[in-house]
Amino acid sequence: MTSQLRVMSIYEGFFSGGARALHSTVVAGLHTGGSHQHSVLSIYGAMRRETILQRMEEDASYRSLSAVGIQVTSLGRRIGGDTAPRKAFSAAEVATAVHHAEHADIIMSLKEQPLRLVNRPDFPRKPVIVCLHRSDPENQGSALDEFKTAVADGRVAAAICCAESTRAAYQAAGIPGGLLRVVPNGVDLTRFQPVPARRRATLRRSLGVPPKADVVTLAARYDPMKNVPLFLRAARRFLERDPSGHVLMCGAGMSTANVELCGLLNDVFADEPRSLARLHLLGIRRDMETVYAASDVVALTSASGEAAPLCLIEGAMCGAVPVSTDVGDTAIIVAGHGLITPPDPDAISAAWSEAVARRAEFTPSLLGSRERFSHTRMIASYASLIDHAYRDMGLRVPQRL
Repeated sequence: MTSQLRVMSIYEGFFSGGARALHSTVVAGLHTGGSHQHSVLSIYGAMRRETILQRMEEDASYRSLSAVGIQVTSLGRRIGGDTAPRKAFSAAEVATAVHHAEHADIIMSLKEQPLRLVNRPDFPRKPVIVCLHRSDPENQGSALDEFKTAVADGRVAAAICCAESTRAAYQAAGIPGGLLRVVPNGVDLTRFQPVPARRRATLRRSLGVPPKADVVTLAARYDPMKNVPLFLRAARRFLERDPSGHVLMCGAGMSTANVELCGLLNDVFADEPRSLARLHLLGIRRDMETVYAASDVVALTSASGEAAPLCLIEGAMCGAVPVSTDVGDTAIIVAGHGLITPPDPDAISAAWSEAVARRAEFTPSLLGSRERFSHTRMIASYASLIDHAYRDMGLRVPQRL
């Protein structure tokens, strides 16, 4: 006999983004670790985000889950996204969701949006763990109300927060503090690590960057919370001041296919075409470890919403100095090996230059912090919380053949 919890995660959909990548890393790690049997149900089969259509089967997180034998299914909804109307669930969609939920012992909701499905009276009553990855619950539409409804109905066994700022924000918004548990984000240290100087030069050439350039990278989706206009204004000042400087922008919407971004570039660099030539739009990358390892600085200029940004952690673990505005837990993440800046383009560009100049000074601290950001630690914490949440609901871990 084996003792194995059956855990089903519900995603709104699959698309390139930090929360989905992290949750998928957790689910894959728990599933292959053997203590849990995991599955994933996606409400949508494709998502339109950041100007592009992202199909579930083409997403990196979907592929990573499937590769380790995790069953991933969809309700069959065709296209969702920030601007898509939230239609009522059909009888067929509900039947599919109920079928999969009945074969699970516990439900994990990736963010609070899927709770509108869980809160239906015909959805099986199973303990629910809500996984939270932002620090602005009031900006999530009706999702916060759905979260409160699930709490009031006794469905929520626990909520896992990726940052202290997340816990504080949701408690202030009315979620009971006793439900909120913090598990800091972690990354795969075998994937995200520094590379030798010769390898670094080769990676830079592959990205169209000179081996001896000063390289600043923004890894983010094109979204108002990321404050891309501020980043571009800082980039112009940095490139003007540093003739060897190059700037990389990667993520969903960070490409010439994004008309809005191209308009911003034209506005900011209208009289500086030579500087603009040293700004590289890379779009969605499946090899972020390559981009980070080629960088001197990993930058973030977000205005709100961030909790524990993966880009800062992944970049730092590859040897890039993290430089960020003070949002969410960024100050905690970069403490001792990076810089926090005010949301001012001159201050930000100056901080990038300082980070480049002090990179060798920051390196020992970056290397010394690696275990703190290990995904192994994170996955073990999730496993413990899942087991405790199940038991705290008065249920016993089932024994199965």
